Amino acid sequence: MKENALWFALAAAVFVWILMSRLGKVAPARAHQLVEGGALLVDVRSPAEFASGHLAGATNVPVSDMAARAAELAKQGKPIVVYCASGMRSASAARTLKSAGAEVFDLGAMSRW
Repeated sequence: MKENALWFALAAAVFVWILMSRLGKVAPARAHQLVEGGALLVDVRSPAEFASGHLAGATNVPVSDMAARAAELAKQGKPIVVYCASGMRSASAARTLKSAGAEVFDLGAMSRW
């Protein structure tokens, strides 16, 4: 009985983690549509990560620089699709951009493209 409860708790934890990691993320197909329609594609990883490989057409604005550049990006008046390595930094960047008035779509991990 105790073993079943442990497995149930583990399964529940994994389910919650998956749900929370995808919560608020734009679907990859929708992200493609947005970018094809003129949305800015912004990689919020470090310059070194960006240099090692990035999505075609992406602009690098590290999450550490986002607060200083959010207004500049928002003023362009285009939707913005953000991504990073795991989805944590893109979520942070999305919040910053939204507070600057931008229309933001968080892809999350680059691998979802």
